[in-house]
Amino acid sequence: MKRPPSLQRHLALGLALGVAITWIVAILIAGLIVRQELDEVFDSAIQETAQRILPLAVIDIVSQEEARPTQRIVPVRPHQEFLTYLVRDGDGNVLLQSHDADPGIFPPFSATGFETTLTHRIYSESAVRGTVTIMVAEPLAHRRMATIEASLALALPLGVLIPASIFGVWWLVRRSMRPVHAFGEKIELRGSGDLNPVDTTLVPIEIRPIAEGVNRLMDRLRRALEAERTFTANSAHELRTPIAAALAQTQRLIAEAPPGRLQDRAREIETGLRALARLGEKLMQLAKAEGGGLLSENSHNVVPVLSLVIDDFARTPKGADCLRVALPGGAVMSRMDADVFAILVRNLVENALKHGDAKAPVEVSLSSDGVLSVVNGGPIVAADVLGRLTQPFARGATSSDGTGLGLAIADSIAAGAGARLELLSPATNRSDGFEARVYLDKP
Repeated sequence: MKRPPSLQRHLALGLALGVAITWIVAILIAGLIVRQELDEVFDSAIQETAQRILPLAVIDIVSQEEARPTQRIVPVRPHQEFLTYLVRDGDGNVLLQSHDADPGIFPPFSATGFETTLTHRIYSESAVRGTVTIMVAEPLAHRRMATIEASLALALPLGVLIPASIFGVWWLVRRSMRPVHAFGEKIELRGSGDLNPVDTTLVPIEIRPIAEGVNRLMDRLRRALEAERTFTANSAHELRTPIAAALAQTQRLIAEAPPGRLQDRAREIETGLRALARLGEKLMQLAKAEGGGLLSENSHNVVPVLSLVIDDFARTPKGADCLRVALPGGAVMSRMDADVFAILVRNLVENALKHGDAKAPVEVSLSSDGVLSVVNGGPIVAADVLGRLTQPFARGATSSDGTGLGLAIADSIAAGAGARLELLSPATNRSDGFEARVYLDKP
């Protein structure tokens, strides 16, 4: 799978490479400038040396009464001689030379000025109408070494400056992108029912149009969902009164009708009206589950709420015989709204009582770490069926009556309140059965 592009990585990498290349190019340019400046300094030193030594050599030569062999200057103390010189007469005979001078590197005198051989840089000067000449030579290797050493002195700090620049660029880009990540986290941490605008105060100006576009999109979604939920809730609410009236009339008709086909048909109408009333109630619960207001401002103990719901079921004939409840000794805190938590528990228990094995108990437990478990007996539910049971109106292989909305309501509540619903079959530590487990949010 292709890795998605990262603006932070591209900015950090591009700026870091740009800084590194800029430093390297600057060093190369500085090296060329240093080389040029060193050549000027060394040329000036050669020229100055020649013009200082030549008058002294002329005086020494003129003061001699007779010709003497070539004089080699003896050094005061041993040292490495970078500048060597050679003094000749008009016929090319060597009159004076430095102690390390090699006559072979000096070409015949041709004119005053600089010349460069394969190995040396040479300056020539003449005096006494060209009868005495001097040549001062410097090895080109010495110049190259001086240039390299000067360039290295400039380049060595790059070992610290380039990593420091890369780290600084990375840190700056990471810090600059922090408001963008914070904006994304604000959206990520929201529940499915929270579509209120996200604060864009700290979002950079360059990213603000995107953030404002997201807020406008969320506002349109919020209005559309609110309209849909309001219609569903209002429709279900408005149907309750006529359904109740029709159910009352049907029950009266059953009581007044003589035994026979008319009374049987009236009973079928009663059953349908009761199913329609349950569907309306479930639609109202689903609208609430998919809306906002699933969380309370402060954490509260959900154990009393669970006990109250279980007591309601225990008053029914089926609930009194099947329910097995295990509650923790202490409080279990959660931010899920109490009414919403009651709807969640009621739907899970109703689902277990309706679709579980009638001969097996329904086990309801709440652990101290906030895990609600509802277990019922029955055959194992296939994995593909298990995966779609939280969809609205989805039903498994069951002959029991129902709307197919109970687990969908429970899943919507869990998702919107920051909890998680997990469906298991077989149930935990069993070879059969069905388990609905809810991991509540922690305060």
